[in-house]
Amino acid sequence: MEDGQAVIGLGTYLTSGHFISATFENFESEFLQMALYVLLTISLRQIGSAESKSLHKPEEVDREPKPGPEAPRAVNKGGWIAQLYASSLSICFGLLFLFSWGMHLYGSWQNHNVEQAAKHLPRESVAAYLTQAEFWFETFQNWQSEFLSVASIVFLTIYLRQKGSPESKPVDAPHMETGK
Repeated sequence: MEDGQAVIGLGTYLTSGHFISATFENFESEFLQMALYVLLTISLRQIGSAESKSLHKPEEVDREPKPGPEAPRAVNKGGWIAQLYASSLSICFGLLFLFSWGMHLYGSWQNHNVEQAAKHLPRESVAAYLTQAEFWFETFQNWQSEFLSVASIVFLTIYLRQKGSPESKPVDAPHMETGK
């Protein structure tokens, strides 16, 4: 309405660049957060954090997979299939992140060109749009909030507790005890 354009209905909005951009921008940061969380918790340790693996001893998740009747089919298959399966969680989150990033880019670019048309300016290519600050501002402002939340849980669980939560150490655990 501000630009003298017709008001659109809900159905049209749900397929608009603005909606696609806003939705996938949020998904993108969540999948990036989970992918990095899964990958970084393999090797990074924080003394006292409920979110950290033990600093000194191997844990159950570190053991080598063994084929057996209850094991997933990929483990029983062995070889490169088992290797791929051993990293399937981070691969899946990585692919979901890339898909979401691409959809965010697509939606943001489409919305940008709608705004360009409303101002009687020429459409821009996706390559030209990628060089503008608008898309990167949307991207990085969302990412930084996700990294802040992960850092908060890692460090706050050293000294704070929540009885009954699997994300917390037991209430009576020493501050410097690592893991659950």
